Amino acid sequence: MNPLHQFEVLPLVPLMVGGFDLTITNQALWTGMAVAALVAIFTAGITRMRMVPGRLQSFVEMTVEFVQDLTKNTAGREALVFLPLILSVFLFVAALNLIGMVPKSFTATAQITTTAYMAVMVFFLVVGVGVYKQGLHFFAMFLPAGTPWWLAPLIIPLEVISFLARPLTLAVRLCANMVAGHVLLKIFASFCVMLLGVFSLAAVLPLVLLIAISALEVFVALLQAYIFTVLTCVYLNDALHGH
Repeated sequence: MNPLHQFEVLPLVPLMVGGFDLTITNQALWTGMAVAALVAIFTAGITRMRMVPGRLQSFVEMTVEFVQDLTKNTAGREALVFLPLILSVFLFVAALNLIGMVPKSFTATAQITTTAYMAVMVFFLVVGVGVYKQGLHFFAMFLPAGTPWWLAPLIIPLEVISFLARPLTLAVRLCANMVAGHVLLKIFASFCVMLLGVFSLAAVLPLVLLIAISALEVFVALLQAYIFTVLTCVYLNDALHGH
């Protein structure tokens, strides 16, 4: 009945290798299952491709084209060289979010460690690309062109803080949305169980709300993957073309 119990990381298979704790947890298990499902779907979709695509091939092609258009429209054609990475980010986040909707599963994106690692990866990618493409001029973004010199002591610290906050906002936004949605689902599910034991008809309203929230949570799962990918492209656009 505890709505936070679903976020507890539990060891499943203890494993020590060379003094390192490589225990397989429920988080690692469901993350691996999400990745395996992605690999299986896309491998099946690109195997024996036809001029008239079937459902699976159409799904794969539409997904790739969607992320490709998103990347091109947000970060420009130069960003298409990063399409494999951006596509992987979108699919990985979406898969983890959706597989977390399976009963008795584990939502890895509800753990700040998972979202933080991805956000830090994006952050260092942007910094690396920005320095490679623009050199030290990349850091001119901390003082936008046309800013009066007397505002520099105020603008530069604000821009630096805003820039360093990017991985934090990426990580917290995704994690907080998934936690909030799953807690809400668990609360309404608990209401259904409690009311069912008292008066069966009284459980109808919480059940209807639970179904509606479940559908909304599926939409939010895909929306959060989209937002994470869009922000990644926006930050990459700054690195490629300047602020």
